Amino acid sequence: MDKNALTILFALSLLSLLFPSSHAEIKNLKITTDSRPMILFEKFGFTHFGHVAVTISNVSVTTSLSTRPEPSRLGFFLLSEESLIQVLMETEQNPNFCVLDSHYITPLFTFRDLSPPPETFFNNSYPVTNPNEHSLFFANCAPETQVTMAVRTEMYNLDNGVKDYLPAGQTSLPTLYFLFSLFYFAFLGFWIHVCYTNKRSFHRIHLLMAGLLAMKALNLICAAEDKHLVKITGTPHGWDVMFYIFQFLRVVLLFTVIVLIGTGWSFLKPFLQEKEKKVLMIVIPLQVLANLASVVIGETGPFIKDWVTWNQVFLLVDIVCCCAIIFPIVWSIRSLRENSKTDGKAARNLAKLTLFRQFYVVVIGYLYFTRIVVFALRTISVYKYQWVSNAVEEIASLAFYLVIFYMFRPVERNEYFVLDEEDEESAEAVLRDEEFEL
Repeated sequence: MDKNALTILFALSLLSLLFPSSHAEIKNLKITTDSRPMILFEKFGFTHFGHVAVTISNVSVTTSLSTRPEPSRLGFFLLSEESLIQVLMETEQNPNFCVLDSHYITPLFTFRDLSPPPETFFNNSYPVTNPNEHSLFFANCAPETQVTMAVRTEMYNLDNGVKDYLPAGQTSLPTLYFLFSLFYFAFLGFWIHVCYTNKRSFHRIHLLMAGLLAMKALNLICAAEDKHLVKITGTPHGWDVMFYIFQFLRVVLLFTVIVLIGTGWSFLKPFLQEKEKKVLMIVIPLQVLANLASVVIGETGPFIKDWVTWNQVFLLVDIVCCCAIIFPIVWSIRSLRENSKTDGKAARNLAKLTLFRQFYVVVIGYLYFTRIVVFALRTISVYKYQWVSNAVEEIASLAFYLVIFYMFRPVERNEYFVLDEEDEESAEAVLRDEEFEL
């Protein structure tokens, strides 16, 4: 077994924490002329009543060597997170070690158990008596060997005799997403009421903000239905398509709203400068690419050869977009500081600067929390409590929406338009202070 194979395996396990491999726990996959020594199919959290069923058919094994490969050197097994380190250590000690010989795995079957040609078929179900998060792997320890096969996997836990196809740590996600969707629908209704009662202060940006709330609510209701159907049937029945559509619209609207608020569009000015238009022209196509990567990651899983590459694309694009949306806020703050020295409206400029600085801090805090803290929480959480990281992420997102929508709500005396001449002198002193920075 190549040592690099298990190194890649370790990386796959870490990436699967950040990107759940699929929405469905019943999968029909096709492996074609694959020579990889290790293939990760799925990660699943089992209870005391867990089961895994694997069916393979149309199996073909080819080799460039003169001798046929030993069938016992190709097979499927389960590996828990705790045992992964032990297997890596075994490989370090013996580079020619085959993971199928490890005492730390749960072997399922090898190609020796296949029916004789031409059927080359195998089907069996296995109880998982050790409650833990396990990963299903295929190992190919035969050198210079390529494998072609159709694979069907089914993983579930029994709850009072009823199959639950969601992992133990995600079984409460349908309820969680449904409750948050209700919050956002109520939020949307309240926002429409605020905009209607303050029509004189209503701007086009408020309409986009309402659209953002609608997309977020619809995204969550689709996620809830998606997870519910996976939970009871093992497949999303098309709701994953709706989920991805509303997720794409939500993310594009979120980044667009942040950029437009950061530029002061429709509040401070009715137009965008050329450099601000370029930011939008960069962010929106990148979000299209990011969502394409998200679909590939979610709907295929780590068994495809380019799964790691798509994860890297997603991470890179997400980082670039998060950095890009900060620039308009910084440009607006610098522009307001320059204008404050010449237009003689110190109190008004101080209010605007304070608001933009608060907005900058909130956006940075939100991006840091959802990209770093949530990932860390997901990594350290016990598999049975994976839903906690999802709940924390949704709570952080709801808090972010509440703060931003409150800061830029349509009211008669919005901070953008406050003119307090009584504090003009003190405002000028603050603006002269070089420490008024980000």
